[in-house]
Amino acid sequence: MRASRRRFLTASAGAVPALSLSPAPGPQPAGARAPEPPAIGPRKGLPVGTVTYNIAKDWDIDTIIRNLTEVGMEAVELRTSHRHGVELSLTKAERAEVKKRFADSPIRLASLGTTCEYHSDDPAIVRRNVEETKAWLQLAADVGAGSVKVRPNGLRKDVAPDVTLEQIGKALKECGDAAAEQGLKIQLEVHGSETSRLPNIRKILDHAGSPGLRVCWNSNQTDLLDGGLESNFRLVQDRIGQVHMRDLYLEEYPWRRLIGLLQGINFGGYCFAELGQPSCDGLRALKYFQGMFRTFQGIEGPAA
Repeated sequence: MRASRRRFLTASAGAVPALSLSPAPGPQPAGARAPEPPAIGPRKGLPVGTVTYNIAKDWDIDTIIRNLTEVGMEAVELRTSHRHGVELSLTKAERAEVKKRFADSPIRLASLGTTCEYHSDDPAIVRRNVEETKAWLQLAADVGAGSVKVRPNGLRKDVAPDVTLEQIGKALKECGDAAAEQGLKIQLEVHGSETSRLPNIRKILDHAGSPGLRVCWNSNQTDLLDGGLESNFRLVQDRIGQVHMRDLYLEEYPWRRLIGLLQGINFGGYCFAELGQPSCDGLRALKYFQGMFRTFQGIEGPAA
């Protein structure tokens, strides 16, 4: 025990000269400022929210507002058929109440998620979907949502692919123009067999030519085809209105590269968690998503 103590004191004494090698700071010039602490990254990141599909499908509006506020998310896309109950069947008074509940909260009702689609070989079905989209736009205006999400859902089997893409585009022109007249947007989800390929989405946009039409980037594996992520992103970067993201732990998708591309265009729309599997602890799942999302952006410390 004594030998160990002697060795400790000897080593400590030998370390003292080493400490004196760094000169003590002298007097600072008048008006000099103390050095700034090292930066730890931006505090404010890309706007983030969640789709009620499927992590929040069983939450009512009050639960959505309470949980997203606790997580630190900013917005929600309400997918049709979920417990929130924001559907076409709402009365005028009920719509006003939904609008007020979100307006009085820190959570933005950003979008209404529908299953409207326009690829059918039956013109009557296409027309019905266009009219339903317009009804959703009216609901969005009534409840204070900024957009309506729709989708392509595949190609017809009886005609060439470009014929279906033109058909979808023309239907979306009518929907997009109706949205623009109300100061709203149609968010076209990158979705469906073959229609989830970004070159086909670009063709749909070109056929539509509507200022009210935007792209909902859907973070599909098909984003990596047709020249790769960066090439596909450039095809539609001027029209991306919102983003859907799956579980960020999935290493099959280049999340950091996507986030970097979004930062590079100063993206101001919402990045929505779209977690397909329900959870017995959805609040915690969203907290993990939020934490990973901030980390991928290089953000440290508490949210601003």
